[in-house]
Amino acid sequence: MPLSFGVRVSGSRGVPLSFGVRVSGSRCVSGSGIKVARLILGGMRLAMAQISSGTDPAENLRLVAEATGRAAADGAELVVFPEATMCRFGVKLGPIAQPLDGSWADGVATIAAEHGVSVVAGMFTPEPDGGRVKNTLLAVTPGGQRTGYDKIHLYDAFGFAESRTVAPGAQPVLITVAGCRVGLATCYDIRFPRLFTALARAGADLIVVPASWGAGPGKLRQWQALATARALDATAYVAAVGQAEPPDPEVAASGAPTGIGHSQITDPFGSVVAAYGSASEVGVHDIDTAAVGKARTALAVLANEQDLTEPRLAF
Repeated sequence: MPLSFGVRVSGSRGVPLSFGVRVSGSRCVSGSGIKVARLILGGMRLAMAQISSGTDPAENLRLVAEATGRAAADGAELVVFPEATMCRFGVKLGPIAQPLDGSWADGVATIAAEHGVSVVAGMFTPEPDGGRVKNTLLAVTPGGQRTGYDKIHLYDAFGFAESRTVAPGAQPVLITVAGCRVGLATCYDIRFPRLFTALARAGADLIVVPASWGAGPGKLRQWQALATARALDATAYVAAVGQAEPPDPEVAASGAPTGIGHSQITDPFGSVVAAYGSASEVGVHDIDTAAVGKARTALAVLANEQDLTEPRLAF
């Protein structure tokens, strides 16, 4: 059965436009049940694939294949899927986990090669101690290069303890796609500015944040505010790509972080240039890498940051 994705296109001021409306510098296309919106900004073409993963890795791989095919048809060079694309949270992850050269990652690599695009997707990899897994972003190129970023900051908050089943990573990772340096971060990482400034200092023009954001009071506002704040911290584009809100109310109410949707792209000056709703959705957007250099000249927060001594309690 073909996927069905809703589409929202935002203008330069973030004002929602109806699907099919033609505005200067943008166009909309659709096909085979997947509707794809393209907002032309210039530069590397990024697709955000806001899907809702289930518990079957093979079925989730089918979602990756279909969304990637449609995004590639509209010129995407990088397709980013959410955290836990391989399998949603709320089930035992140990039996699901596979290495970066396992069959699931091989399937993603085959899809990337078939469509001539790079793909980033969340999966789970085995931890050597056997007791926990790693929450890994798989990144593959159409030419067969493959790497992984292991989530550094684990979601031990709001009553959920990711560290019980997931071991933390330690090293930030960047990749290069179509001349654009792309930093990788995952979900709860978005609350930690130092990771984003470190990626920016390493040359990131764009930082992608696949997530499976937990629902709850104020959580949507936090997600949106954090994505904007991290773009300003790094003077880089931030593409925060979330799991869509689960269509099954029981899954959504399970207490596990299974997604709320609302993926967004924020530019280096903090303007939201693309924003989705809660349902499954795919959009293709051009990232203007030249704007990053202009932002870092006009707003030189990375260059202006000073080392601090220990705070002094004066009274």
